[in-house]
Amino acid sequence: MTGLKAGGDNGTRAAGQAVRAVAFGGGHGLSASLRALRILQRQLPVDITAVVTVADDGGSSGRLRATRDILPPGDLRQALAALADETATADLFQHRFAGEDDIAGHPVGNLVLCGLMEVAGDPVVALDRAAQMLRCGGRVLPMSRDPLHIEADLSEGGEVVTVRGQHEVAVTMKTIDRVRLTPAEPEACAEAVRAVRDADWLLFGPGSWFTSVIPHLLVPGLAAAIRDSPARRLVTLNLAADSETAGLTLPEHLAALHRYLPELRVDVVLADGKAVGDPEPVHRAAESLGARLVLAPVAVGEGAPRHDPKALAAALEPLLRADGRAGIPGGGCAPGHTGNGARHGRAQARHDMTLNTKTAR
Repeated sequence: MTGLKAGGDNGTRAAGQAVRAVAFGGGHGLSASLRALRILQRQLPVDITAVVTVADDGGSSGRLRATRDILPPGDLRQALAALADETATADLFQHRFAGEDDIAGHPVGNLVLCGLMEVAGDPVVALDRAAQMLRCGGRVLPMSRDPLHIEADLSEGGEVVTVRGQHEVAVTMKTIDRVRLTPAEPEACAEAVRAVRDADWLLFGPGSWFTSVIPHLLVPGLAAAIRDSPARRLVTLNLAADSETAGLTLPEHLAALHRYLPELRVDVVLADGKAVGDPEPVHRAAESLGARLVLAPVAVGEGAPRHDPKALAAALEPLLRADGRAGIPGGGCAPGHTGNGARHGRAQARHDMTLNTKTAR
């Protein structure tokens, strides 16, 4: 990958100063980002915070939240396991009970988190205790202390139908017109808001776009912190469409972010060259958000389209190494800033796109 240089006049961080990175999402996409950041910690000091969606109502999480007033633990457990140094305990957390009795299908970690949340009386305290048990190399926070639900309006034969529940939205094959949370304006987790305000980098994606990425933009306090944070913003695009984004192009993924947070400005859009194909439409969509497009081989070599944490870490390293508050050299403009820097950023973005397309091939 080329385009961003670390060191010299590019405003790199002082030696030993940690890069404060906040990653948003839920499920396997967030797990890939967190594992990449953990790999990066071997060569670059990175202070990692994961902010996780809390609207899951399927599987074990759905069963637990239906009978107990707790946050759905599944995505939180996945994030903790991705950051864990205590691998034996992480493997235990991920173990799912077999059989057909009442405990069947529950991962051990979901039950542990359920117990910790009841004992602590505060999900953030419970997650911090779980992180200590797992010797996590970062912090896991919920986007809200309150369990939420997702609704979506779907287009079907010229009519609009509404589905309720994250699981139902995630598996739909119909066109999603709009998603929303219930309650409509949940209170943001105060610790997550502080992490966003203090961050050097905000990382969005990969992951289920409408149920893992966009929900963070629907929590007013969190959305305002994302909008106002002096941090840089990076969006990692998915490698392939899933059920909820069937028919949605990569440029439309970026347009969806703007739709739900019109003031959002992005500095870098990271994508796999093979997944992008013709980079020009994605470049234009990135540019509309103020971002440069960086292409790098970040997918696993074979099998289902999944991000390779090692390859993702290699792509993120030169980006995160630059000083998070000094601005990317030649990159997209910061919120509220236009002019020569933005014009230079667009020219530089096209230069990066061309070079990295050759590399990705």
